[in-house]
This record gives sequence, structure tokens and C-alpha cells, in this order.
Amino acid sequence: MEYVRLRQYLEYKDSEILALYKAVGWKNYYENPQMLKEAYEHSLYILGAYAEEQLVGIIRIVGDGHSIIYIQDILVLPAYQRKGIGRLLLKNVLEKYSQVYQKVLLTDDQPKTVQFYESMGFQTADKFGCVGLVSYTV
Repeated sequence: MEYVRLRQYLEYKDSEILALYKAVGWKNYYENPQMLKEAYEHSLYILGAYAEEQLVGIIRIVGDGHSIIYIQDILVLPAYQRKGIGRLLLKNVLEKYSQVYQKVLLTDDQPKTVQFYESMGFQTADKFGCVGLVSYTV
């Protein structure tokens, strides 16, 4: 893994956040910059991964921090993917919130993506007799 430094993301910067979301193709976010800014401002915890001073990855957590956290976003610039940065970000968050009862996320139903999260201790909701439900506003 290339050397990266993790630090809490405390100051929202449109240019670097929008560039990160554009780089990974998350259109709904970068086409709604005000919504994204407000989402960041109301997040429980945000952790950035930096190579030099460039933001190359981020993880954003919402929830109450006691009974539940929801891993809302985990992104890594394509040039830095498959180098352990996403794993490092997620591992840090899981350690920080190790005492939280529920740790939840939604992700694309792609074998490699599911395998990654399973390797980090997550299981599909059906293994708990649960089903995930989502409502999107278009």
C-alpha cells in the first residue's frame, strides 16, 4: 500500500469532495452539491485518507454512535484503489465504534464488493432473518 495518512475530516471543501465523487461516478452526489455539503455537515464522523496533502479516500458515518452507525460512503480515488486504503478506512471506523450494537451499510450487489465487506465482518441481512428496505426520492 502506498503511504497514506488518516485524519478526521473536519473542514468540508467542495472541490476535493466533488472531485472524489466524480472520480468514482457517484452522479447523484456530485450533481447535488448542496445536498452533499449538508450531508457532510450532519455526519457523525468522517475520516479522510491522504497521500501527501491530497484526499485520496474517505469514509462517512451517520447514526447515533451508540446503538447504530451507518457507513454511508466509502470512496477511494480509482488510481489508489486495490491498495488497502478502503480496508484501512473501514478498519479504523470499526475499531472506533467497536462497542456499537449495529453497524450497517448498503452496497452494490457485486461479488467482489460483497466479498470485501464479508472479509471485514459484515454479513448479508438475510443471515439475521432480516431484509433491507430502501426508499429513494427522485
